[in-house]
Amino acid sequence: MSNKEVKAALKSARDAIRNKEYKEALKHCKAVLKQEKNNYNAWVFIGLAAAELEQPDQAKGAYKKAIELEPNQLLAWQGLANLYEKPNQTDVKGDLADVYQKLLELYKSGDKQKWCDVCNKLVELYHQEKKYLEVAETWQKLIQMRQEEGAEKAELHQLWKKMIQLLKDSTKNQDNKTEQLLLTAFEHAVNSADTVPGEDHQNLYKDFIQCLSKFPHETARLEKACNDMMALYPTMSYPLEVLCLHFVNSGNLSEEALHCFSRLLEMDTSSGPGIIGFGIKCLQEKKYKEAVKSLTEGLQKTNQCPAAWRYLAEAQVKIHKHRNAVLSCNQALEALQIPEGPNLWWKKLVLQLKAETLIKIADADAAEEAIKALEQIVDASSDPVISAIRGQAYLKKGLIDEASKISQELLLSHPDLAESHALDGYIHYSQKNYEQAERSFLNAIERKAETAEYHQYLGLTYWFMSDETKRDKGKALTQFLKAAKLDSYLGSAFFYLGNYYRDIAGDKSRARGCYKKAFELDETDEESGTAAVDLSVELGDMDTALSILNEVTEKASPGTAKWAWLHRGLYYLRSGQPSQAVADLQAALRADPKDSNCWESLGEAYLNRGSYSTALKSFRRASELNPGLMYSIYRAAALEQILGKYENAIATYQQILKKTENYVPALKG
Repeated sequence: MSNKEVKAALKSARDAIRNKEYKEALKHCKAVLKQEKNNYNAWVFIGLAAAELEQPDQAKGAYKKAIELEPNQLLAWQGLANLYEKPNQTDVKGDLADVYQKLLELYKSGDKQKWCDVCNKLVELYHQEKKYLEVAETWQKLIQMRQEEGAEKAELHQLWKKMIQLLKDSTKNQDNKTEQLLLTAFEHAVNSADTVPGEDHQNLYKDFIQCLSKFPHETARLEKACNDMMALYPTMSYPLEVLCLHFVNSGNLSEEALHCFSRLLEMDTSSGPGIIGFGIKCLQEKKYKEAVKSLTEGLQKTNQCPAAWRYLAEAQVKIHKHRNAVLSCNQALEALQIPEGPNLWWKKLVLQLKAETLIKIADADAAEEAIKALEQIVDASSDPVISAIRGQAYLKKGLIDEASKISQELLLSHPDLAESHALDGYIHYSQKNYEQAERSFLNAIERKAETAEYHQYLGLTYWFMSDETKRDKGKALTQFLKAAKLDSYLGSAFFYLGNYYRDIAGDKSRARGCYKKAFELDETDEESGTAAVDLSVELGDMDTALSILNEVTEKASPGTAKWAWLHRGLYYLRSGQPSQAVADLQAALRADPKDSNCWESLGEAYLNRGSYSTALKSFRRASELNPGLMYSIYRAAALEQILGKYENAIATYQQILKKTENYVPALKG
């Protein structure tokens, strides 16, 4: 076949393809290849015809042969791209991406529109495959090309926005290079917007700030973006809220952070982050109750803030609301589901605080929970303070040997650490080795003099060591006073001060004040409440006694606060108010139905009220519970006599006289 005939055959093949006579086209091409086996156009036409005849393997082979012959010719690459784009072609996305890359290379110096079309297709392909870095790099090339072509600012703005849209899911992948390209796209989009200020621009800025807040290491950029947005939109609270939460979560409580909290509250008094910030400021200023109030209120509005929950727990510990503090720690841990970056640091702080707080609750279950919390801390074994907390938890569980082992190791490895000596002190104190406990607590105080608990325990050590140290003003009293001064919410310090003033100094008035303070700090402390009421009665101050009792009984749920109901019932009984006495003594019995003395007092109240039958039942119940209560048995007999049950009365009197021959009321009865 001559050169002329080859050309004619190729023209016939082209015409056949145009007329959709693909088999005819194949014949012409094969004839050409017999003559010229390396004819580029013939291989391209075979690829085209085979593709249309649903023979993809033959088409692919033909295109690849053509590419082998002329790697920089467009036709075969375009054909291969069309073939791979067909819906029936699976598992060719990687190959298609390579083809698009080659087409971009070939179009770059020529047809810019086609280059852009292929670029769009390649980006779409990468996006389907979630290859976000490739998406970002390719789209950036497209923007660069349009910039070189002199594209308008508005078009470029839309292209940057499209890039943001394409990469919005990439933040989950945490790839640093993609992240930087996304943030660059945001910066360009924000700076190339037409209408500034405007709603679209405002939303774009919001998205930018939200994106930045997901990356813990981009703090400088986040602060700049928030400040820039505040300058453009001074009445919008959003950037200020993000900035405040950023300061809270980063643990940065600088002057700038405090200024931000104040600014936000001035702008919006109901802003969650603003109220949280104010709560943290109160915590710093040692206004613990206000801190608890504000942090609780702020977290009702913005609850996914682990650092704020941690600050709330800290404030609750300061006012000795330990069970509430544990709940706040649990909320913080729930909000810290992703343990990475700063979250890992917060998680350690929260778990440590939770364990310390559980130990203060002082029961074996809480101690077990404390041990479990410490086990979750990464690298806990290398932290001596955490080891000391673990030692305390073992001690509360009654595992003295384990606690002692930790204590001995700490004293050897960290002799300058206050917590090492304090743990040793707690162990000796629990075993009543008061002289060793004294030495340990003095060592702890020497290293950390501002810890109220160390002074409190040293005071308790002196209190129980000997009568001499209990009475010595410079020993127990001094330590309890120091503890109370360092921690004005430490109820037990005030309770022991009350004991000192009542039992040693004989100062009832001062003792009453201390018990009252202890009870105000901890309303579950019945001992302090009872002592405050008893001393008020002794001092003839019934108003104070009643105000304490009224406050407790008003708040008490059924079946609780027996001591308060009983005290007030006895007061009403003594002051000739039997109906009120009956009501209060019944409430006391709901809390403890087996208290024989309480039943006896209830019988007395019914008797004074004139309810003889019910009085009789109450006295009988008292004597059933405690057969040694002669007064109740006598009262029952006397009531039987009043009610005309003479035989029963005689039998009961005789029963009394068997036990106590000279019991005059029985003889008289």
